[in-house]
Amino acid sequence: MSNGVKIAGAAVAAVAVWVWWVGGPDKALSIATNKAPGLASEAQRLAAQLKSDSSASLKPATQAAPTKAGGGAMPTVSVSKPQVRPVIEWDEYTGRFDATESVEIRTRVSGFLVEIHFKDGQQVTKGDRLYTLDSRPFDRALDQARAELAQASTKVESTSLDVERGRPLVDRKVMSEKVFDDRANALREAQAAVKTSEAKVKTAELDVSSTVISAPFSGRISRSNVPVGAWVSAGAVANSTLLTTVVTEDPIHLYFDVNENNWIKYRRLAEAGKDAGVARLGAKVELALPDEKGFPSRGVIDFVDNRLDLASGTMRARAVVENKSGLYSAGMFARVRVQGSDSYNAVMIPDEAIGTDQTTRFVLTVAEDGMVGRKTVTLGPLADGLRVIRQGLSADDVIVVKGLQRARPGIKVAGKEEPIIAIPQKVVSANPAAAGGTAAGIAVPAPAAMPDASAKKK
Repeated sequence: MSNGVKIAGAAVAAVAVWVWWVGGPDKALSIATNKAPGLASEAQRLAAQLKSDSSASLKPATQAAPTKAGGGAMPTVSVSKPQVRPVIEWDEYTGRFDATESVEIRTRVSGFLVEIHFKDGQQVTKGDRLYTLDSRPFDRALDQARAELAQASTKVESTSLDVERGRPLVDRKVMSEKVFDDRANALREAQAAVKTSEAKVKTAELDVSSTVISAPFSGRISRSNVPVGAWVSAGAVANSTLLTTVVTEDPIHLYFDVNENNWIKYRRLAEAGKDAGVARLGAKVELALPDEKGFPSRGVIDFVDNRLDLASGTMRARAVVENKSGLYSAGMFARVRVQGSDSYNAVMIPDEAIGTDQTTRFVLTVAEDGMVGRKTVTLGPLADGLRVIRQGLSADDVIVVKGLQRARPGIKVAGKEEPIIAIPQKVVSANPAAAGGTAAGIAVPAPAAMPDASAKKK
């Protein structure tokens, strides 16, 4: 290679280093034009060569491509408008089942147990024989009482004849009035003795009938606490023998306690003529066992206490529930929900679109120009996987539903529209006879009742 070529190559390399040092072809062209006007044409040619360099070996390494967001690419986030649907809020409580009727079976008379007529735990019908006691002592007492009654009746007949015979004798002054009065008094004493004997007979008959113990109503019986041949005692509850118990479980009662704030709310709804709450008899409630999803069973309020409990500040309410399948038993727990509001149009968004800042909740909104803003919101219950927003958001707002970590107030983002999808909660019941049900928290009416997307919350 000749010396001229080497010198030219070195000059080009020096120019390239200088161009890189000053900040690129455009900067080098400006400097060359201002400092040496005679080199302008050569600088323009060199700049064109550098710009056409596809390898970028002569371009400055620190020069970055211009962007739309002041030096960085706009982040992409998923945005959507909130759903607006009519909903009904529900309040949930914990309830306990109890039998509609429950009785302890005890005996009216003491004696030996000679026979048991049921199997432990079976269903019994009103009037079914449960126990039989040894009735022989009571039969003898009944025979004696009947004999005393016959004796008293005979004496009444005898004294009656004496009185009838003496009446004309007194009129003819043959019998003194004193003797006649004695006969009349004897008649009255005999008549009183008859009444006493009749009462003894009835008492003896009652004792005999009490040796057979029957079911007072239909229901499920417990186990027998005494075996055949055992002595059972009558008398006061503390001293008498408990034989067994019988409960009625169809229908069955469900008791639950309502806190004071909710009770006031239910009273307000009742005064306004609404069907929500438990402040009126006949209100509907929904319930589920711990292993059930949703609320597949129904009940009706049939009792509300007359005052709040001073210790707990709650009002006791009771619902009556059908139990034909026998699934529910006294003492079992259940989840209960009560309609807590009238139907209203609610703004609903997914939970992942909600941010947390210490004690406040907020959502990020996106304006038409892509600018991100922030709105503080008040949360409500869940419905089909979506969160009800009570305050702070309207149906026309566009919010960030995914990518909150890439957006912050005051910057611009590229929004990618994504629909909000509700996930209805399925009702799964352990009771094959139970039917229906809605999602926990609030109920969503049928789609036919859906308002326009621009409808506002009441």
